[in-house]
Amino acid sequence: MIPPIVRRGLLLAPLMWLAGCDTVVLNPSGDIAAQQAHLVVVSTLLMLLIIVPVMFLICLFAWRYRKSNTAAEYKPDWDHSTKLELLIWGAPLLIIIVLGLITWIYTHLLDPYRPLSRIDENRPVAAGVKPLEVQVVSMDWKWMFIYPEQGIATVNELVTPVDVPVRFHMTSTSVMNAFYIPALAGMVYTMPSMETQLNAVMNKVGVYDGFSANYSGAGFSDMKFKYHGVSQADFDAWVAKTKAGAGTLNRAEFLALDKPTIKHPIMHFGTVEKGMYDLILNRCVEEGSVCINTQMHQDATRIKAAAAAKKLPEDVCEPTTTVAATAQPTRKE
Repeated sequence: MIPPIVRRGLLLAPLMWLAGCDTVVLNPSGDIAAQQAHLVVVSTLLMLLIIVPVMFLICLFAWRYRKSNTAAEYKPDWDHSTKLELLIWGAPLLIIIVLGLITWIYTHLLDPYRPLSRIDENRPVAAGVKPLEVQVVSMDWKWMFIYPEQGIATVNELVTPVDVPVRFHMTSTSVMNAFYIPALAGMVYTMPSMETQLNAVMNKVGVYDGFSANYSGAGFSDMKFKYHGVSQADFDAWVAKTKAGAGTLNRAEFLALDKPTIKHPIMHFGTVEKGMYDLILNRCVEEGSVCINTQMHQDATRIKAAAAAKKLPEDVCEPTTTVAATAQPTRKE
């Protein structure tokens, strides 16, 4: 027969599985994600200043004014207390004001489009340091990473040096998706014919999980990749190895990759056709197709000409500037 104390211990045994859990959101390895984690903790503690007393008072009142407690003070004619009203309404209002102020500050401080001003809380970004440029393309159902300065590209594998600012330029070939590496920074959406950006930095060497955080179809749950934070020397060696390998990312190769696949293997391309990302962004990879920014420019020119003929005010026909419109494709019409 199993002793009672052992039986109780067996009931707690499943809790040991929690030892394998990783609270990466609250213990990240990148500075941007660390600041976001700090915001989560501060906001939670501020909200608990209201939640904990309320829950305590609910339990206290239920116990103190229980049916069997005939000694509890009873005031049937009581209906108002200025001090109590100030406490009930004033405390939550002050906390809401503080939360709003903190949210406003962090919304601007952690704007994904804002260039980094620091590597971590103790090190500012040195003057003249240029961020590593990485172009991200979400596809069905895989991720493509193009390194324009290095002239290489990968599928379902991302590598960057630690303590180096990284600027991600992101778009999509299909439906809206979301680029998310919890250890690095917050989630940013990717959308076809549009570009979003993310500035971030990784501070610790390691291998981290990246994935899509927005449902995008049948292969969504397997739309994952590994993110490697490495030293500068290891990054340079990886770039050299990738450049020495076979494989060219040209239009034909991209169109083949753009077909829907699930659990796509990691791929490397030693060379990339010039301007490939701009062609993807403007949806004109296929030969003979018209780039969106070219079409927008032609439409704007035609509208301005028509407006001039009708003698309309100049501001009526001013085109709206978009990211896609400002991209510079390399193909010639």
